This record gives sequence, structure tokens and C-alpha cells, in this order.
Amino acid sequence: MTDVYSHPLSPEEQKLLALNITRVLSVYGYITDSYIIEFFTDGLWEKLPLSWQVALHDLPSPVLATLLLGKEHSNYSYRSVWPLSLLALKIAAQALAYPRSPKCQSCEVSSSIQEEFHNNHCPSSLLNHIFRKHVKPKKQHEIRQLGKLVKQLSHVTSCEHVVDIGSGQGHLSRFLSFGLDLSITAVEADEHLVHMATKFDQQLAVTLQKEREKQARDPKLHSTPSIPFRVPRHVLGRVNPGASWDELALLLDLCDYPISEPSNVIDINECQVDDACSVVHVPNFQVGSPDMARSLPSPPSNKRDVRTGGDNIGHENHSSKHVDSRTKAKRQTCIQDIKKKGCPLVHTFNNFKSKTSSCQKNENLEDSRPCDYCATHKAHGMSSAHTLSPFKSRCVLTGLHACGDLSVAMIRHFARCPNVVGITSVACCYMKLTTQETPLPPGVLFPPMSSDSLQETEFGYPLSSWVSQLPGHQLSYKSREVSCHAIEDYCSRLMNESPTLSSHCFRAVLETIIRDIDPTMKRIGVQTIRNAHRLSFEEYASLGLERLGLRTDIPLDGDSIKSMLNQRQNVVAYFSLALLLAPLIETLILLDRMIFLHEQGFPCELVPLFDPILSPRNLVLVAAKPKKELT
Repeated sequence: MTDVYSHPLSPEEQKLLALNITRVLSVYGYITDSYIIEFFTDGLWEKLPLSWQVALHDLPSPVLATLLLGKEHSNYSYRSVWPLSLLALKIAAQALAYPRSPKCQSCEVSSSIQEEFHNNHCPSSLLNHIFRKHVKPKKQHEIRQLGKLVKQLSHVTSCEHVVDIGSGQGHLSRFLSFGLDLSITAVEADEHLVHMATKFDQQLAVTLQKEREKQARDPKLHSTPSIPFRVPRHVLGRVNPGASWDELALLLDLCDYPISEPSNVIDINECQVDDACSVVHVPNFQVGSPDMARSLPSPPSNKRDVRTGGDNIGHENHSSKHVDSRTKAKRQTCIQDIKKKGCPLVHTFNNFKSKTSSCQKNENLEDSRPCDYCATHKAHGMSSAHTLSPFKSRCVLTGLHACGDLSVAMIRHFARCPNVVGITSVACCYMKLTTQETPLPPGVLFPPMSSDSLQETEFGYPLSSWVSQLPGHQLSYKSREVSCHAIEDYCSRLMNESPTLSSHCFRAVLETIIRDIDPTMKRIGVQTIRNAHRLSFEEYASLGLERLGLRTDIPLDGDSIKSMLNQRQNVVAYFSLALLLAPLIETLILLDRMIFLHEQGFPCELVPLFDPILSPRNLVLVAAKPKKELT
């Protein structure tokens, strides 16, 4: 079979690929639909073709890694002739799945993390040290790679304003704004994470101030011209994937009112971008006031914005207690509009009172407002350099591992909103996607819905008309959960014969014991038992039963239990089969999104951006609207 990904796929090739994947899954999807903890209770091994059972029985883990999941046979050989159906499945699964290894290009993505983390396993040598604080190695790698891509997309679309959906603690937003000089609006639903993001912004400002004071001693730097330095603007709000784009604009409009004091613009002397790693090296910093790092927020700055030619002189105080009548009227209009529409955009909003912001509750605003204006930034005395609502101008959407339907919402907003000119979407948590079969996935919070509104809901999968009419396109919750596993990590564990491979067998045997005690307890959640691989099964089972409140005075070393424990490698082999199919499921989900965009008239690409060993969900969907759409 030829490499179907040797060139960018046309829309027709994407459709054919989706069709072929659904054909494979219609035959072997029962493997990914299975729960490995039911290996013994549901007789999963016996459901495999007999010839497969013979070929895979008791195979050592390194052999499974190379002959079943690997593309190179290394030093291992087949101990018997494998059935053609098994070989065909292996080849088809590997050929149809989207490539996960980044293409090595000069000054771009490296396929190995050793170069990036050559000194130790913590700091990335390719990311400026000021962006590594509070950031784990995986996230360091991701924000650097995605940041470069967003910057390129910003250049292609001639749009410097980026909306970061699901921004979390703001690591990506900080890099895009402080590091790559983009105008950022960061939208996050978790109040605690917004607090952390604004706190980290302030800490970075302190770092910049200290760096400025240290470097200011060098007289050679005093003559370097300064430019404004952008800071992320944080918004506390929950985006409803089913909402229309104008309702998202309404949320951001509400959040854009100037309710706290305008403050100092962070200036830096000439920023230089290192072409080898695309990170900003700041030779000198000029913050509005020498005391800013110690006493934030600070009074309005009288500095001139040399980027726009505008002045920051004479800003009036726009605290929530002193809002002009025009702003009040606009707020009330928006609130009434939200009431009229039932506020479908917002699931829940908490009154957000930042300890580090002068944002205050407006007594004239009714309690039914979607948020406490949500403008939580004006961050610690720093200007976000925004004077217009994001949707009054153009913007690029980005999301780093936007969970479930949130990544789908981004794609729909890109397709429907004329002001959104580009998108980079890195998805995760496919099991949290809504489907017609699973409209309310476990672990996902939804607002109360009537049966009528549920029927009108746009689900997260399938998104495209083409995939929705394919026979066998349905994906179960479990199959979507399997697609989120870290395949490269599991292969490494197989090659090294990690003792942690016993965990699935232990849990599957425990499932039989639980059901013997109480047949109604099926797939009951057992709190994670730490270092389970270092325990004997008797110790593991006793802890598990105790956590479920079940009796532990039962024999745990009988012949039947020993017989099941001896089938550990069969459990590993079955799970390896599921992981062989997992990339097909992820590919189908992402193909569905690409086909949807093509149906809407927008070309797009899928790029393996991150090293899959470090970041398993490493595929980013990239799209930019044609220039004719932007005029």
C-alpha cells in the first residue's frame, strides 16, 4: 500500500480516506469498543479470531512492540506464520493513520526531544528562560512550537490579534504576547486558572523589571529605541460549543469595557527574534515606572505609543463606580439581549473578583449578568493594548489541547464568523465529544437541557455532512477514549518490559472478584492504587476491595485467580490491538473536521507539530481564510 500522506490530501482524497477508515472500524471496531478490565468477565480473548489467538498467545512484550505496533522488525522475527487478516489489519492501520512524527526541516521541528532537552529533563534549551517558569517540559515544547505556528499564521493573515480559547494558566498566551509581540485575548472558564494566569503575568513583569534594572547599567543600551510590549488580556467565561459566533462576540464585548484603571505600558528596547529557535531575546526592558514591579497597579502612564503614534496621556479613571452613561446603556442593552436569547453561550459564570485588579462589582448591573464583566486583566498595572472589542476587528483563534467540544466550537466559529481569519486547533479528550449516541458524555458539565433543545443540538462528532452519512461512522465513548492514549509511551513500556504492564491484568482479575461479590457493580471506578506494579496481586486486590467498601476476607490466591494472572501477556496483546487501531479513530475525527471546513469553502491542513513522545496529541489543524474572504 502506498503512502497516502506523501502529499497534501485533496478534499476527495480526504473523503476516500475517511471511507476506508470506517470500513476497517466496521469490522474490527469491537476491539476498541471493549473495556480491558472486562477481559475475563466478557471473554474478550475468545472474541478474537482463533488464528489470531494462536499467533498472539503469550507473545513477549518487546515482540508485540516491534511486530504488531512497530514499523521495523528490528531483531525480532515471527515465531509462527501470522494469519493474513492480522497482517492486513496491521498494514492498513499504519497506512491509513495520519503520520504522527513531525517532518524535520531546517530551523523548525526536530523529531527528537534529546536536542531540546539535552542538559536535563526539565528546561527546554530552545525556549527563553523567562518563559520556562511554572511550565513543565511538555508544555515548554508545545508553546514554543505552537507559538511559532501562530506567529506565521498571523503574518499570513496580516492579523496580530489572537484569541486563545481555553487558555488555562496562560502559558501559551504569555509566550505569544510577551515573546512574539502579538495582541492576545485569553478566554478561560476556570476562575482559579484565571487567577493563576494573571499572577504569572505579574511575576513575568517583575522578571522583566529586574532584567531591565540589571541591563540598564550598561550605557551601550541606553540609546536603543523602545517599543510598547503587549500583555495578555484575560477573560473569565465559558464558551458554549453550540452558541453562534455573534454570541461569542457578545461575551467578548461585555468583557471589553474599560472597568479598571488604564495603566503603564510595558516598553522594551528593540526585540530580536532568533531565527534558529524563533524566540524573542530581549536585550533591554523599559517599564513605565521603576517602582512598577514593587507596587502594582500603578498610575496611568504618560508614555507615547510609538507603534501606533497614539498617546497614553490623560486617561480617565474607568473604575466600575465611574462609568459614563453611554457605557452603562450599552451594558444594559447587552444584558437584555442575553436575557432575550436565554444566554446560550454561557453555561455558568461566577462573580470574578481579582485580588490584583481594581475591577469592582457594579451595583447597577443585574445579578443575571453572564459574568462580572470578565475583564480580569488590565493586568496588575499593565496595559493590554486593546482599544476595540476583538470582534470589531479581525482575529485568529488558537487552542492548545482544547478539550472535547471546545475544539469543535473553535472550528465552527472560524467557519461562521467573518471576523475570524485563521485558526490553529490542537484537540484532546475526544471521549468528551458529544455525539448523537452519547449527547451527555460522562465527566462533562452541561447546563440543563430540555428534550427539544437536545434534539436541536449540534454535536461535536460528526461535524461534516460527508462523514455523517458514511455507514459505520459512529464512534463509541470507549473507542474515543482509546484514541487518547499515549501510544509511543506504551510501545516504550513494551520494549522495556515495564512492570507497570501488569496493571491491566490486575484490574481485570479484580473485576471478576468484584462481580462475584456484587454482580451489579460493573466497571465500578476504583481509586488509583499508587505503585500497584510493586505490589503482589493479593495486596493490590485487598486495597481495591477496601476502597470500594467490600469485604476483604476472601481467598485471593485460588487456582482460578492464578490461571487468570498467568494470562497477563494475552491481556497486553489485546490492549496492543486496541492501540493499533487508536490512531485510525483520531484520524477519522480530525478528517471529519477538515472535510467540514472544505464543505464550508475553507482549505486547511493537518500538521504533526509536537514530538509524539513528549506530547501524544500532537496534530494541529491549521486554516486561513482566502484573501477574497477578508475583503
